[in-house]
Amino acid sequence: MAKFEIKERDCLSRIGRLETPHGIIETPALLPVINPNKMLIEPDEMRKLFGVNAIITNSYIIYRSDKLRRKALSEGIHSLLKFDGVIMTDSGTFQSHVYGSVDVDYLEIFEFQRDMGSDIGTILDLFTEPDENRTTAKRKVIETVKRARKSVVVKDKMLAACTVQGGVYEDLRARCAEEMGKIDCDIHPVGGVVPLMENQRYDELVRCIVSSKMHLPLSRPIHLFGAGHPMVFPLAIALGVDMMDSSSYAKYARDERFIFPWGTKKLQDMEEIPCNCPVCSRVDAKELKEMNKEERERNIALHNLYICFSEMKRIKMSIREGSLWELVEEKASINPLIMDALRFLERESIKEWLERFEPVSRKSAFFYINRHSMHRPIVYRYQKRLLSVYKPSGEIIVREEVEKPYGRTYRKEWERSKTDIVIKSPFGPVPLPLDEMYPIAQSVFPKVIDKESEELAERILNKLLEKNEVKPVEKPERGKRNLDIDRVRLTVDMQFGKGVSDILLDGEISIRKSKSTGKIRNVFVDGRHILSMRARDGMFTLKIAGARILHEFYAPPRYRVIVENDVSRFIREGRNVFAKFVIDCDSKLRPHDECIVVNEDDELLAVGRCLLNREEMLSFNHGIAVKVREGLDQS
Repeated sequence: MAKFEIKERDCLSRIGRLETPHGIIETPALLPVINPNKMLIEPDEMRKLFGVNAIITNSYIIYRSDKLRRKALSEGIHSLLKFDGVIMTDSGTFQSHVYGSVDVDYLEIFEFQRDMGSDIGTILDLFTEPDENRTTAKRKVIETVKRARKSVVVKDKMLAACTVQGGVYEDLRARCAEEMGKIDCDIHPVGGVVPLMENQRYDELVRCIVSSKMHLPLSRPIHLFGAGHPMVFPLAIALGVDMMDSSSYAKYARDERFIFPWGTKKLQDMEEIPCNCPVCSRVDAKELKEMNKEERERNIALHNLYICFSEMKRIKMSIREGSLWELVEEKASINPLIMDALRFLERESIKEWLERFEPVSRKSAFFYINRHSMHRPIVYRYQKRLLSVYKPSGEIIVREEVEKPYGRTYRKEWERSKTDIVIKSPFGPVPLPLDEMYPIAQSVFPKVIDKESEELAERILNKLLEKNEVKPVEKPERGKRNLDIDRVRLTVDMQFGKGVSDILLDGEISIRKSKSTGKIRNVFVDGRHILSMRARDGMFTLKIAGARILHEFYAPPRYRVIVENDVSRFIREGRNVFAKFVIDCDSKLRPHDECIVVNEDDELLAVGRCLLNREEMLSFNHGIAVKVREGLDQS
């Protein structure tokens, strides 16, 4: 199986490294489609201009040409295309979609890909048309799985791409994905979706991606065939697509269409080109129209590639910043058909699934873009945990939102009363002690949000009141308490689980604050340093003393990442935990959650931060699972 590991993440997107016989592919990756009969732009030129180190071509086209076939078999596919990077090959499935069938045996075309030295070869699956009935789609799924099982036996050193089919039927996609996951292959393309993208049926596209991704091994990259326009790139990648190919740069150029981040425009309809790429800064619309057809087509194709790879860079930047959902929603604001796709993601079951892979916080603030912003997994998590964890100490007084953090305005009122102050925010109710926790304080909203989001926030507030059987009061009851202590306790419960504050903070609590900001920095219990609060997200990092308490009180596997005994010494010394050594993990842990590391005998070894959730840790054989902050021998 191919070596694939995650380096950074956001949503379900993954900046990762996939090893192939001809080098590393950094995901997410866009593979330009190369037509061996007409290379509008040579692969080697793409490498020089755009840093392309992976391309895709069609093995069936090469196979059908005696001249190309002989050269590919004698000299290799890399020599044929004059490219020493990674080459992925398709098998002719798309030609069967266009022409109805292909004249080649499925094993023969797969072996041909292997024999000409393809780095990644694709099985000859059966293309399932979107309008085909369930019976036909099911038959094609069964046949595709059968072909995959027989094909991978002969793959040798070539990576095998086994395509998930199933048409628009979510259950058939899921069944196909589950069966493909049992096969010894390396990559899983999502196939049969080009007609959906061509007709902007993005809601059905998302169903196909999600129903495939949910049932595939998490350690295998997902490829999207025929991704087309960069408008769809962020959405597909946010849902876990690691690689995609596109021939749109050349296809659109033949039709004299320009790709832009917001859509496409025909050259004949433009007096001025709204772009400053190297092509458009060198020639204007008038000059392009006066060029001969071949030169014009090449220049438009180059422009299209500049836009596509620029968008891929923007996506990678968004992943590293933690702002990919904002980019997805930005595209939906431009194209309402993408908003239809986001509606599907608002299903309770889908949000619950997405939340499992959602990092606990991000480097960037939460930016409201449109109505879907309030359905992001991070919002779903906050609302769900609040309803589970928060129990008012008495009555509640609901206050309108003010400048963040809310404690600047309401601190004195909180500390002089027994009545809890709950802020009416776009996220729903926010108890005052949570005003510095991500994403509450680290968020940006317009003065007025959409009506639907307002109503959603109101529903969450009503649920909170009903669950705790309280009604808001107008005047607070006089009393005395400490907001800092309440902040520590409620943040601990929101971060680690209901009632954990009673265990972790059982003793005399003392707090050390920053002299410059006045914010909490360190928490001590009976003189022991238990927690440190992160300034960027208002959440806690766990210290060894705190880890000892959790380890002693809670039984396995709670809060634990369990590793093989053989690596105990290295983890105690502060080495990171690699996924291949993980035996089990608390299913409630999320990416970037605090965790304790133990061995098979439940001996405490270290404390750190998860980079993967349980499903991922048990699926991956490569890469870091836990970033260890402090080993037991270092304390």
